[in-house]
Amino acid sequence: MDQAVNAANLGAAASGLSLWSLFIHAAIVVQLVMIGLAISSVVVWGIIFDKVVTLRRVNRQATEFEDKFWSGGSLDDLYESDGAKPQHPLAAVFGAAMGEWRRSARIPGVDLVRGGVQERVDRAMTITVTREMERLGRWMIFLATIGPVAPFIGLFGTVWGIMHAFGSIAAMHNTNLSVVAPGISEALFATAIGLVTAIPAVIAYNVISNNLAVFEDRMAGFGTEFAAILSRQSEERG
Repeated sequence: MDQAVNAANLGAAASGLSLWSLFIHAAIVVQLVMIGLAISSVVVWGIIFDKVVTLRRVNRQATEFEDKFWSGGSLDDLYESDGAKPQHPLAAVFGAAMGEWRRSARIPGVDLVRGGVQERVDRAMTITVTREMERLGRWMIFLATIGPVAPFIGLFGTVWGIMHAFGSIAAMHNTNLSVVAPGISEALFATAIGLVTAIPAVIAYNVISNNLAVFEDRMAGFGTEFAAILSRQSEERG
């Protein structure tokens, strides 16, 4: 008959349940799952850090640029200083629009009002906004993927580990807690790592996606205002 569970058995089981012990004694498949999830977790936090820093930087640069833009200075001077070789997304939108407008204005006999200039300027800004958002949103697909997938990968490791643990228990013909607990704990550890990887990924994806959408609206709004200014200047020249 199996031994009764007592305090000594509980102490023996707990002594072998450190995180390193759970990893070392897990089946090779479970170890590979844990390693994969741990690497994914590092990548997730790296992406989160990069996106937070990048969004703070581009918003600060956008604010500084808008201050220059609305200060009443020359648009040509602003183009030469910031738009010709843009260092941030909002300057890139301005540079694309201003560059297209200046090239069109140099065409002999062009009608800036009815010559399709406004359509080309709008198209240049739209393409630039799309390109800049693609650059800012790089690696977001990884967060979107690892969030829902990581728990299932961890669950696969858990199922495999439990199967392995039950096989070991059957071979030992012993269901004592000190025999059962380590194997089950090693298996469940994979699910825990999956959740630790997935939860930050899901939260970060939602928050960063919202911030990206807000910044995209900011660029689109600036583009609309700038297009109106260029349209007014075209009518004045006409």
